[in-house]
Amino acid sequence: MRSRGQVRFIKISSRLQILAASIVALLVTAWIVVMATLSFMQYAANRDRVALLDREAKVASAESRVEEYRDGIDTVASDLARRQDFIEKMVEAHLGDLPSEAETGETVTDSRDETARTVEKISAALPEAGALARIEADQLAFVERLTRYADRRAESASDAISRLGLNPNAMVATVSSAEGGPLMRLATSRDGSLDPRFQRLGMSLARMDALERSLAGIPQVKPTKVPYVSSSYGYRSDPFTGVAAFHAGLDFPGPLGSQIYAAAKGTVSFVGRKQGYGNCIEINHGNGLMTRYAHLSRFGARVGQKVGIGDSIGAMGSSGRSTGSHLHFEVRVNGRPVNPRPFLEAAGHVRKADESNG
Repeated sequence: MRSRGQVRFIKISSRLQILAASIVALLVTAWIVVMATLSFMQYAANRDRVALLDREAKVASAESRVEEYRDGIDTVASDLARRQDFIEKMVEAHLGDLPSEAETGETVTDSRDETARTVEKISAALPEAGALARIEADQLAFVERLTRYADRRAESASDAISRLGLNPNAMVATVSSAEGGPLMRLATSRDGSLDPRFQRLGMSLARMDALERSLAGIPQVKPTKVPYVSSSYGYRSDPFTGVAAFHAGLDFPGPLGSQIYAAAKGTVSFVGRKQGYGNCIEINHGNGLMTRYAHLSRFGARVGQKVGIGDSIGAMGSSGRSTGSHLHFEVRVNGRPVNPRPFLEAAGHVRKADESNG
């Protein structure tokens, strides 16, 4: 080292050099060991993952099923029977006991005798296929029981709609209109055909769903707990002018702020002010049905909100063309007002009848 014209020398002893080299070698060795360990762990993890995927693929492969069939068709049939039994128990746990016997007037086939003869013939001709034939018979019987269940629920909903003074077939037609979407063909056979018993099940379920949705959208509860009506539907003397005028709904008088309830399941289509009605809420129930709740003091719902039967949607008031706190309630079918009283009166009898039948 040169400093201010002087030269100095730094000497590193052999021992110090050996010590430094040893430290460097130790660090390099440790790095190599760590990298080797990480590489091995990654390799082991990849190997295990590949092995797991291979095992899963083997279990799910067609070859695996073929081996099971070769080992014993009875074992496969036993597994299928357990699956069918599981499906039936799960369905009945949620829906209740499915009807096994046909009632007078029902059009669902009862193929138990025919399938029993078929099982007997197959078992005699192909003994090893007898178990599979019995499973097929159980499956078809289950489909027929489900169809009866759907038909009876649909009939119950249809009767309830008829007792409310509406045409159930017309409501089903309205629900079933304006359909579309991508084609996803259903089939129960390899040739692409659909067993008529399965087709009938699909039609019965669709009719049940349409009728029950229609029933849920019909006014069935009073929109307020007020026990009486101060002004009925039809012609009356106008409270402001005294001349004859048409009243398109029912008036329920009550304390300011009393809760107002949705008379049926639906979607809120309007929240705001309308001339003459003041603060107003309208609910679309489908099938051309709409209910209107007017003269409110407070809104408790928003446009687009889905409401259930009896949900609170606002509070009674005297906004708009009103002489005092009350609810003006309307039912409209395809935009035309109808008398709400028959709906509300019939709905009470329908609910009592359903409860007694249940």
